[in-house]
Amino acid sequence: MTRTRIVRWLRVLLPLIALAILSTLFLLSKEPDEDPTIPYADVDAADMARDPRMTSPDYAGVTADGAAITLRANELRNGDGGQGSADGLRMTLRAADGLAADLTAPDAMIEDGMIRLSGGVRMTTSTGWAVTTPNIDSATDRALIEAPAEVNAFAPFGQLSAGAMQLTRDAPDGDHVLNFTDGVNLIYQP
Repeated sequence: MTRTRIVRWLRVLLPLIALAILSTLFLLSKEPDEDPTIPYADVDAADMARDPRMTSPDYAGVTADGAAITLRANELRNGDGGQGSADGLRMTLRAADGLAADLTAPDAMIEDGMIRLSGGVRMTTSTGWAVTTPNIDSATDRALIEAPAEVNAFAPFGQLSAGAMQLTRDAPDGDHVLNFTDGVNLIYQP
């Protein structure tokens, strides 16, 4: 067989083989599903339409006194008059003086420049403090964190409980101070 004859046969056979492969692809394919749901969606579309919300929102900003605030949540729902509520909130405060505070809470309300974390809040600081309290209020325009209810804290030097707590600057250009009030009990552990 000469080379010309082989090329002529291949010019006929190769397109026929390609046609056979493509025809089996379409003839042996499955029937489409009658269920119109998206296979990778984990949310109920009808529920999302009834109650609009955002999943995995992320917010970052800087306060007037130079502290960086980052908010992350599992879910955020819009309320009336500029209010909002969040589930699974994680808040990070990084102050200009080097202080860092990480807060986590199951629930939060956001309104009028304040964030109210509730449902059992845990706060850890870069200075070694671990604080638990039912509620914490935090301002969005300045580095201010307040716990108006009972506070339990673990410090590098021991255990502490108090009726209230405030994390704020002691002077306009000063460092941040963690201030406990209303019946402070300290168990010193050297």
